[in-house]
Amino acid sequence: MDRIKKLGILAGNRDLPFVVAKEARKAGIEQLVAVAFEGETDPALAALVDEIVWIKVGQLTKMIRALTDRGVERCVMAGQVAPSNLFKVRPDIRGVMVLMRLKERNAHTIFGAVGDELAKEGVTLISAVPWLTPVMPGEGFLAGAKPTQQILDDAEYGFQIAKVITKLEIGQTVVVKEGTTLAVEGWEGTDPCILRGAELSGGKGAVVIKVARHNHDMRFDIPCVGMRTLEICKGRGVNAIVFEASKTLLLDQPQVCDFAKKIGITLMSYGKA
Repeated sequence: MDRIKKLGILAGNRDLPFVVAKEARKAGIEQLVAVAFEGETDPALAALVDEIVWIKVGQLTKMIRALTDRGVERCVMAGQVAPSNLFKVRPDIRGVMVLMRLKERNAHTIFGAVGDELAKEGVTLISAVPWLTPVMPGEGFLAGAKPTQQILDDAEYGFQIAKVITKLEIGQTVVVKEGTTLAVEGWEGTDPCILRGAELSGGKGAVVIKVARHNHDMRFDIPCVGMRTLEICKGRGVNAIVFEASKTLLLDQPQVCDFAKKIGITLMSYGKA
């Protein structure tokens, strides 16, 4: 990648915008401009960037102008918008026109269309992966409790199931137990899927598997596992959290690994880069 001095961050919710800002700064990015979404982005992000511009979800024209008016030519997406809030979006005229052109409306098509609109105005949407590689564990990562043979078997089974559902644009997470699929992520998102699967497990033996989508465009919605994931699993009968190697961010890695050990959950990568 050529030298980038100024980077825009389209900042969604949770911790990923913070990780991107910190890692990009470490890599030598001189100026960071964040476009933040009301009701989604953590205001504390302002302390890590040079400028932050607040807009409502769906204000496509204002989002683009926030970047072009500040001379930003490269930007990344970091963090999500809560699925429930997507129902409340009131897009501007440009946003409406983009949505009307889409035959299918899912994360890939919508974000891809946003990338196309940015490109029309001279802003290239790029992947944040070059700065995030240090926090994306590869094959063979293991922390917490030693996996049992049942966990290993369920990891293999669940990984295959999860990969199939991503091809159907359903979700990226499944919960399995002893070769049975308990829960599949849908519109509700990862956390409710885990809670539903854990409940159906009877309070023991559940294995959570999170993967990247089929032909995943890493510019959009990089899979993440962090403290929030483990806290949701704690005390609910989840034996293991399995994530796709080299395609998943492991946030707050030292704390997460210590916590996994403390609560007796296996945390492991699966698959190859």
